[in-house]
Amino acid sequence: MLDYVVPENAVAAIRVSSVRQGTDGDSPEAQKEQIASFAKLHNINLKETFVFLESASKDNQPMQQAINYCKDPKNDVQLFIIKSIDRFTRGGATPYDQLKMQLEKYGVKLVDIYGVISQQKVNTLEHLRVKYRWSEYSPSQKMEFLEAERAKDELRDIMSRMIGAEVRYTRMGYWMRGAPFGYSSRRVETSNGKRLVLVRLPEEAYFIEKMFELRIQGNLSDQQIVDEINRLGYVSRTYNRRANTDKTQITARMGNNKLSLKRFWLYIANPIYAGVIHEKWTEDQPVKAQFEGLITFAAFNAANHGKLTLDEQDGVVTITKRDTPEFQLRKGSHSAEYPYRKAVTCPICKRPFFGSAAKGRYQYYPGYHCNKRGHHFRVPKAKLEDAVENLVNHVTFADDHIEDIMQALETVWQTRHKDDGKDEAAIETRLTTLRAQALATVDKIKLLSSQTVIKYMEEDLMKIEQQIEELISEKERKNAEQPISFDVVKKYAKYFLQHIDQLIMQQIDPVKRADFFGVIFDTTPTYDEIASVTSDGPNNFWDLTGINELFKIKKDRPILDQSLLVRVKRL
Repeated sequence: MLDYVVPENAVAAIRVSSVRQGTDGDSPEAQKEQIASFAKLHNINLKETFVFLESASKDNQPMQQAINYCKDPKNDVQLFIIKSIDRFTRGGATPYDQLKMQLEKYGVKLVDIYGVISQQKVNTLEHLRVKYRWSEYSPSQKMEFLEAERAKDELRDIMSRMIGAEVRYTRMGYWMRGAPFGYSSRRVETSNGKRLVLVRLPEEAYFIEKMFELRIQGNLSDQQIVDEINRLGYVSRTYNRRANTDKTQITARMGNNKLSLKRFWLYIANPIYAGVIHEKWTEDQPVKAQFEGLITFAAFNAANHGKLTLDEQDGVVTITKRDTPEFQLRKGSHSAEYPYRKAVTCPICKRPFFGSAAKGRYQYYPGYHCNKRGHHFRVPKAKLEDAVENLVNHVTFADDHIEDIMQALETVWQTRHKDDGKDEAAIETRLTTLRAQALATVDKIKLLSSQTVIKYMEEDLMKIEQQIEELISEKERKNAEQPISFDVVKKYAKYFLQHIDQLIMQQIDPVKRADFFGVIFDTTPTYDEIASVTSDGPNNFWDLTGINELFKIKKDRPILDQSLLVRVKRL
């Protein structure tokens, strides 16, 4: 160990490998005390102390900032003190040598408190009183390189043991990462020791469950679901953004955002909410978690509309991904112009029609045609769509199925309204949380003296107050809403069952109108088949065998109750 006679200026560099290790205050404080004691013992003046909460195995070494400080002649630094080489770098001998050479170039000596790094220099040509850069070396250099490589190997061993164990437990169904929105992590006693599992976090899980519920109901678009969730008070979690060079410094407070459409899709497609782990550590294979999900497999499958399907057979979970079939894709801007291309087929080849407009001498003649499959068939657009409308006008629900439909409708109605009042309770819970946050923010402002910090705190307070006002408005709106009686719903439902033509043909969107028309059939009808329906019913050569059992062909159109029709349109 060197015996320093003349006081020298030094920089102390302290490094810990993780933010948690640094913020807990254990390892950095211990290093600081050891270096301070060393400096006092050897009459060293500590000008600056750098604390790094960063891994030293990365390409961009955290010590570079402290080394740059030493390079400036104005700082007048002669020594660079570290606890040990593994606190200086864990990148191995090469990064260690590069960092040390930077210091030596500016006349700064690297010192460790354990004495591995020797300050002695040996000149192999000393007896000739000649010195070259290559003839002078440090006897401890080999030991230093070995220590740097040992630190690198130690890092590899530590990470292999830690990550290896986490991967193993993840494949067993435990959770090893940060808890996703809707969950909190909890350490529980298991047959494999104390392990982390996810448990339902009520104030967040409610929003996840509501998203799946609204997606399954299918009466709102995804954007409308997002808007509804936001009205109920959804905000993302808050977290701190820290400086890249000093993880103890908080540079911004992130999160607290409204739900976006993209984030909504990620939630819906995440199998963790059904209690299934599917990630890199499981080799992209689904694993049944050792904890309950927020929703069932059936709910997950229904919400994803078959694009993602979870299934479990003999304890083995599978995920099936299905791309959208080609026939369901909206192709081009003319799909609304020829909406029945796939709802009615060619009578010759039984395949979907093409749609286009033939150019005449003075005008275009739109039509449905099939002329690219070795034959030619064409029907004017207006003629085919008139035939469709004529058929729909002769379709009604079979009487023996109406009561079954009403019972099914009542079951769905009760299921959807069993949680009435749950939204109001969630809003009240969110209001309580926000009011507590507002009071805590006010208390913090009273203790602050920095005008900059006070400014940011006041902005946070204004955002909280705005959220409170929005939730109060939403709560009042929901309280003012009166649930519709099922008797009223049943009355209108029966009307539409008896006048199915009004439900289909008065649909504004022609593509949806064609989709509704397709529901009538189990097999897609040809043009000749729909054109065969007359006021006396279908002709004898075809009995509409492709029609769904819920429907039947009526010979005469009933007289419509115009007053009831007006009320239905208003509803």
